Amino acid sequence: MALQKPREIAVRLLTRHADGTGLLEDLLDAELSKGTIAPADRGLVQELVYGAVRWQKTLDWLIARKTDSRPKKPVLQILLRLGLYQLFLLDRIPDHAAVNESVQLARELGFGSQSGFINAVLRNCLRERDVLERDLQTLKDSSPDLGYSHPRWLCDRWEQRWGGENLRALLDWNNAAPTIYLRVNTLKATPEQLAAEFEKEGVLFTPRTFEWAPTEWVFELRSHPSLATLKSFQDGHFYVQDPSTLLAVHELAPQPGETILDLCAAPGGKTTLMAQCMENRGVVYAHDIETRRLGLISENCTRLGASCVHVTSADELKALAAPGKFDRILIDAPCSNTGVMRRRVELRWRIQPSEIDRLRAVQLGLLQQAAPWLKPGGTLVYSTCSLEPQENSSVVKEFLASAPGFELVRERELIPFVDGTDGAFVATLRKT
Repeated sequence: MALQKPREIAVRLLTRHADGTGLLEDLLDAELSKGTIAPADRGLVQELVYGAVRWQKTLDWLIARKTDSRPKKPVLQILLRLGLYQLFLLDRIPDHAAVNESVQLARELGFGSQSGFINAVLRNCLRERDVLERDLQTLKDSSPDLGYSHPRWLCDRWEQRWGGENLRALLDWNNAAPTIYLRVNTLKATPEQLAAEFEKEGVLFTPRTFEWAPTEWVFELRSHPSLATLKSFQDGHFYVQDPSTLLAVHELAPQPGETILDLCAAPGGKTTLMAQCMENRGVVYAHDIETRRLGLISENCTRLGASCVHVTSADELKALAAPGKFDRILIDAPCSNTGVMRRRVELRWRIQPSEIDRLRAVQLGLLQQAAPWLKPGGTLVYSTCSLEPQENSSVVKEFLASAPGFELVRERELIPFVDGTDGAFVATLRKT
């Protein structure tokens, strides 16, 4: 099978994404799995695709400035975004290569008549690089939405809450390449065993400690081959998981022998962590309102050896659930995901203010649905990966106002520019 050029693949993926063909992450994963990309080019394809989407608003500002805002065909806009991203925001590509490859690619894609236009725009930007870079830096203070490529409404919301300096720190965080963390799966391996395996497999890592995670359970990866190809992965010795997601299970504090419900379990990271904490003694009923994702929970449980987990369909949950059935319940609710924006690159362009209002109703409904199923004295943990109080503390407050049998034990919020992890919110409730 012939290998393809990274920029050609990037243009094709970005065009399909712009057409609404699918989620960017899914399109990229499908393309990388075909084996048509040289191993040395896989990282460049991902960098170009994610970078062009992440910095789309800033790049379009540059393009409009150099083209008098004239409308352009979508593919030409994508070619210009990719070229300017390489010139202004990516250090690894020489300027001449970024320009020449963009021009050549336009010709190969049937835009030969426009190749001179692309060449002129990119070279004009190069000649004015110093001025443009100063203007881009000024934008970060005067118009953070343009300078950092985020929706204006989100920037306004966050600045009102945290102030300008913290807003810019959060936007910087969202635009940085995410750190990859993993959790050692002690159902199958010790941290020492996994460390020895990684040494043989060429994985470089640093053990990390967080107050809400057991010591030595978290590794930060510095360099690694494709994780899915590693025997340690296939044998289920670890699970890729940001430390922020461990907080909810820490607050839930599952114990061996208990009966626990994970109501929004897919893809199974928190579910399998519960099984790990319980040493596979007891039972975790794992359900998800997106039934198509139940198979993913099963796959992860099988790989990780989480044998105490029972993946539960809607009909099974209906038959199973009864007043006072569960010792503990985790509701990791569907949310706007604004705390994980650096990992979900296209999210910033999909989310709208109305979505937060819609999700609030779903979140409150899940709490009210599960509340009767908890034993007296039991613990219910509500968590999201949202930074928005409307989805977090205000949902909990509204639930407590309608559920006098519950009390708030504590709330905890992880904020990227404070805690150095993805954003998360966790509320621990007790049934009195």
